[in-house]
Amino acid sequence: MSLDLSILNEEQRRAVEEIEGPSIIIAGAGSGKTRVLTYKIAHLIESGVSPYEILALTFTNKAAAEMKDRIGKLVEINADRIWMGTFHSIFARILRFDGEKIGFDRNFTIYDSDDSANVVKQIMQNKNMSIENPTPKSIHSEISKQKNKLITPEAYSMYAKSPFERRVEEIYPVYQETLLKSNAMDFDDLLMKPIDLFHNNPDVLDKYQERFKFILVDEYQDTNRAQYQIVKMLAQKYKNITIVGDDAQSIYKWRGAEIQNIFDFEEDFAGRKIFKLEQNYRSTKKILALADDVIKRNRKQFKKDIWTDNHDGEQVVLLETMSDKDEAYKVTRYITEEIYKQKYNFKDFVILYRTNAQSRIIEDSLRHNGIPYLIVGGIRFYQRKEIKDIIANLRIVVNPNDNESLIRILNIKEGVGKTTIDKLSKAAELEGKQLIEIIKNIDDYPEFGGRAKILLSEVWKFASKYKYLKDEMSLTELAKSIIDETGLMYKLRLENTLESEERLSNLQELISAIAEYDDNTDDATLEGFLQEVSLVADIDTLDEKKNAVTLMTIHAAKGLEYPVVFITGLEEGLFPSMNSISSQEDIEEERRLFYVAVTRAKNKLYLSYANMRYRFGTPSYQMKSKFIKEISDNIYSEHIKYEGMKIPQAKKATTSQGYRSQSISVAFNANKAAYKKEENFSQAEDTFSDIKKGVIVNHSTFGKGRVLDVTGKGVDKKAEIYFDDIGLKKIVLKYAKMTVYNSEL
Repeated sequence: MSLDLSILNEEQRRAVEEIEGPSIIIAGAGSGKTRVLTYKIAHLIESGVSPYEILALTFTNKAAAEMKDRIGKLVEINADRIWMGTFHSIFARILRFDGEKIGFDRNFTIYDSDDSANVVKQIMQNKNMSIENPTPKSIHSEISKQKNKLITPEAYSMYAKSPFERRVEEIYPVYQETLLKSNAMDFDDLLMKPIDLFHNNPDVLDKYQERFKFILVDEYQDTNRAQYQIVKMLAQKYKNITIVGDDAQSIYKWRGAEIQNIFDFEEDFAGRKIFKLEQNYRSTKKILALADDVIKRNRKQFKKDIWTDNHDGEQVVLLETMSDKDEAYKVTRYITEEIYKQKYNFKDFVILYRTNAQSRIIEDSLRHNGIPYLIVGGIRFYQRKEIKDIIANLRIVVNPNDNESLIRILNIKEGVGKTTIDKLSKAAELEGKQLIEIIKNIDDYPEFGGRAKILLSEVWKFASKYKYLKDEMSLTELAKSIIDETGLMYKLRLENTLESEERLSNLQELISAIAEYDDNTDDATLEGFLQEVSLVADIDTLDEKKNAVTLMTIHAAKGLEYPVVFITGLEEGLFPSMNSISSQEDIEEERRLFYVAVTRAKNKLYLSYANMRYRFGTPSYQMKSKFIKEISDNIYSEHIKYEGMKIPQAKKATTSQGYRSQSISVAFNANKAAYKKEENFSQAEDTFSDIKKGVIVNHSTFGKGRVLDVTGKGVDKKAEIYFDDIGLKKIVLKYAKMTVYNSEL
């Protein structure tokens, strides 16, 4: 059966038919990249290349399995003969064959990140080092980062200066020696060790260069330095290498990816041919125009003109919302409307966010409105380990007889082991008592002594203290105090890893959930909040095959597509993230992330931002994302339907902190052009009595901004203002030349 290439467009076909020499396929979003890669491998085989001589590197094993299946159907061969898979799986396979040449036998163990952190912990304890600050996890995270850059222990010692770096310098070589003695490798070694193998054994390198005469690499823009070096070494002899990627979709710098790799390819392989897949088959013209308009502001990129033959499509909807809760409500409402009007199924919708912590309030809204959902790349908010750990502490304050929660607390309490818990359970069973009763009277049980006895007494003191305080403190204050006393947030801050930051963010979101419940519920109690949580926890895990709305981070959405996409939380400090704002390089990565999010949409796109969002348990006034502001006027007026806030009557809900939950009085107009006009301003009085928390002002020098706080009186009156263009400023009002929007707008 001859391979039919008529299904490909002209540029796709040219890329597929190019057999020999180096080539780059710049594959724009939705341009049929996977099809081209699949057909190119099939074409190589049909042209006489043995499957045994092909190496194809993908970023997921699932993608590799799907491509093998498609190749087998296209050319009717056993596609398993092709070495196709992720970098880690392929090079672990090579190390199984030849690892003995660098000191490992074929049965080496692969350590995950927890195993690796435990090795670091043991080393620190052997050296009588504190494991509190820095923690083993933070040290392993730094070692991992250096390995991805191909920095050895010897090289690291040349520039280690800070106390933390000196500690890593001391542990890094011992860590590597320990792995070798244990016949173990961590994930980073699976990329670093093949380079050692090839450098020290030219005959082994030559063997694999002869074996893999044709190399194809997918998602090349997301390779790290080690992956880049491996590919370069293997392809150096025959130079029959094809890389596929899109610089505009490089979004994994945080885990070591270097976008520079795709640009360096041109220098490493002279005479390379470049193919640009610019026709988008996924999105409507309006969605694509918006994506292209924003991404073109990045300085470092391959020039390409993405286009589509698809229809114009509906307008992009830009939602300005009062708060994160209002945002979640509006997303839910529009899902319902789209289903009613367009006859979509729930599975046709995806809700995207920058951080996992944002999912909680969206989940609440979907659940309360009876909309089924599933989360990709994580578990439901209240099922996450750190959340369940805190909930267990809250439950034991309300109900000390809750054995399940008490056991969870004991399991995470340092110093209390399985033996102690088993003894407690046995004593409780023999006497027909609850665990808390044994702990309360621990002095009556001689089998518990020393540190174990002290730690168990602390659990009783904790439960009894907050049992009393829960009626003396506001719910938000009580929750913050309990969470603080568990020490979990302190430990996560010390870890200082991406994982710990995510877990810390989840705990902060839990505080926000409690504070919101406190603000909006008459006679809010801990018991009432826990009852709401228990209803969430009792919901069965959703089957991914079910008809349900999908929730996920934008990073998790890479490579996927949906008829209707919601991108939420488009606010400064959230998206783009706070950590990226000061760096041009980081802002460009955040802009690429926005581009990836937009181009997931096939038919309809919603962008939303909130003017107020609960952060760290308190309401925080937000400014809309710079990515929204960057949209050109012609794109805005022709492609976007702007929906500003409808401001209802203020609803009083005074909390014990004195914060009044009410609508935010801000100015808005029906579209961006009108929004930019400096009309309907009223000159402020000399006393600036009109300048209050939440209002929008226009400063003669700094431009438009929102007042976050006002302090002082008379001539000493000051305002903290977040300006759209320059960020946060503290202004002495008597010197300020400002106007404020008419409050009746």
